[in-house]
Amino acid sequence: MGAVSKILKQNLAIKIYPSNVLVNGDVKARAVWICGYRSAVDNCRGHSVIVDLPPDYKGEDTGPTALELAVMALAGCMATIFKMVADKRKLEYSDLVLEIEAEKGEKTIEKCKGILSICTKADMSEVEKTLKSTLEVCPVGILFDRAGVKMEWEIKVESP
Repeated sequence: MGAVSKILKQNLAIKIYPSNVLVNGDVKARAVWICGYRSAVDNCRGHSVIVDLPPDYKGEDTGPTALELAVMALAGCMATIFKMVADKRKLEYSDLVLEIEAEKGEKTIEKCKGILSICTKADMSEVEKTLKSTLEVCPVGILFDRAGVKMEWEIKVESP
């Protein structure tokens, strides 16, 4: 581990190839401390990201914080699952932007406000149904829900 850690610290990114294939949908993650408050985090499948703290918290701001990464994961998961649900419902769109603003309480995120902006010929009710279905099956969204994070969504529909 020492040699791998040294290489990672020199490269400031993880470039480790998977040692095994994920089975049964299991998800893996690994974090390697680089320096200060910076770590390289990877999914054991060759994808990595640097996490760090902003200067106000003695970091160097070389990547998102882990908490920001969690909110980014929510936005990414919502966009992916929305596309899957939209495909099943035959809802076509030419543009989709999901913005999430998380409110941190004393210890962690307590509330999220999401804005879904979409360019589609579909009507608002179809977009609302697609979002509702997305929220029911989005794995990261389910984690936030089970953690007691309150979610609010606003939908903005623009015609092509």
